[in-house]
Amino acid sequence: MSAEFQHGLFGCFDNVGLCIISYFVPCYTFGKNAEAVGEGCFLCGLMFLIPIANIISLVKIRGKIREQRGIAGSTISDLMLVCCCTLCTLVQEAQEVQGSAPAGVSMVRE
Repeated sequence: MSAEFQHGLFGCFDNVGLCIISYFVPCYTFGKNAEAVGEGCFLCGLMFLIPIANIISLVKIRGKIREQRGIAGSTISDLMLVCCCTLCTLVQEAQEVQGSAPAGVSMVRE
């Protein structure tokens, strides 16, 4: 059975601070997402600024996040999402790698 992202694609406001940072400095969020899956933060952050290379990098990192977390999806669906909703995918991925729980879900300490 495959998992799903912890937050929906349009769950940007589950973490307003992350949403604001991603809107104004998307290359920072992308670099941090890349770093979380073992890629170079600085290089991927720079790749975000280069046309075409940014799309390839975004799809690659999203695929790695899905693979590491066992999340269903495909390269084609990643490409479609990255092209249509770039900032939403960035925030969704960042929330996934940071492990923040969706609003309304409580974390109980043992």
